[in-house]
Amino acid sequence: MKHCMMIPSVLGKLLLEEEDGKIVRLLFERDTPANVEQSDTPTLRKAAQELSEYFAGNRKEFDIPLNPKGTDFQKSVWNALCTIPYGKTMSYGQVAAQIGNPKASRAVGMANNKNPIPILIPCHRVIGANGKLVGYGGGIWIKQKLLELEQK
Repeated sequence: MKHCMMIPSVLGKLLLEEEDGKIVRLLFERDTPANVEQSDTPTLRKAAQELSEYFAGNRKEFDIPLNPKGTDFQKSVWNALCTIPYGKTMSYGQVAAQIGNPKASRAVGMANNKNPIPILIPCHRVIGANGKLVGYGGGIWIKQKLLELEQK
């Protein structure tokens, strides 16, 4: 059974979805359905607390259990993203090389775009080979804000 909770953040409202004690999705306000029935579960409260600590600059890693839905390839990319340290970035090509498929930078970009749990799976830490901020499902301004937060 899915449970949802809206939480405030410096990026606007975020919708967290939990299923079987694991976070399965995080949506930015613009992507949130109009009528969401909200729940209050220990997992959602813990995720909300960890995100609040992250936005306050007091958390660099998340401990909340995640269960993103996707293909095996997407999951391999998302697992690699979770190894990018706080405040650091990697290029799409570097992530492709890390998962053992150095020619798959475009596919890595597509997997990034399909990441159902942004921020907690830090796809904002992936940048273009030229160092520029390219593509982010929540909007480039959110990617920039998250990277700036991590540089403080």
